[in-house]
Amino acid sequence: MGQPSQSLDLAESELVDQSRNGDRAAFTELVDRYAAKIFRLARHITKNDHDAEDVLQEAFLKAYSRLDQFQGNSRFYTWLVRIAVNEALMKLRRAKTRNTVSLDQVLESEDGPLRRETASEEESPEERYGRLETREYLTQAIDSLSEAYRSVFVLRDIEGLSTEETAEMLDLSLSAVKSRLLRARLQLREKLKRQLGRNGRQTQNQL
Repeated sequence: MGQPSQSLDLAESELVDQSRNGDRAAFTELVDRYAAKIFRLARHITKNDHDAEDVLQEAFLKAYSRLDQFQGNSRFYTWLVRIAVNEALMKLRRAKTRNTVSLDQVLESEDGPLRRETASEEESPEERYGRLETREYLTQAIDSLSEAYRSVFVLRDIEGLSTEETAEMLDLSLSAVKSRLLRARLQLREKLKRQLGRNGRQTQNQL
């Protein structure tokens, strides 16, 4: 029988060092520590359990194979999140799946909050159709953002991370995060205004 692992109480940096030296038990401990968080993040981006599981597996496989590239300038977890976010966004781009975001969140714009409406028990079929249509427009608008803006938007406005956490995860300055987030929000706002306005005109023409 092999020696029992003594990595449970080790610091993250020690586990990384041991993993680099071929200690698979140490890397398994890193997986156990962060798998649930990475899955949650991937699930929030992909909106799909199967895709999130794929992202989880790919993120840890890439992290393990690239341990020699980890410089230690940030936490291993931060580095792992960057890998996972990139994998999730690439999966979305490849699959071109229709993903949804929480409709009870608020998008801040320069003109104030832009609230996404949720369904009420009393909503009519027409209201429900309109809500679902708006959600589809929002999904398409988010999908159309560039990766730089989209990753910041997902981490800040969907995942709910702070500006500081987002900057750390993506290796950006605070000012870069704020700038990209503002541009993403404004682009989404304009895309939704154009699309909803166009849809309204089409509806009127059909009456």
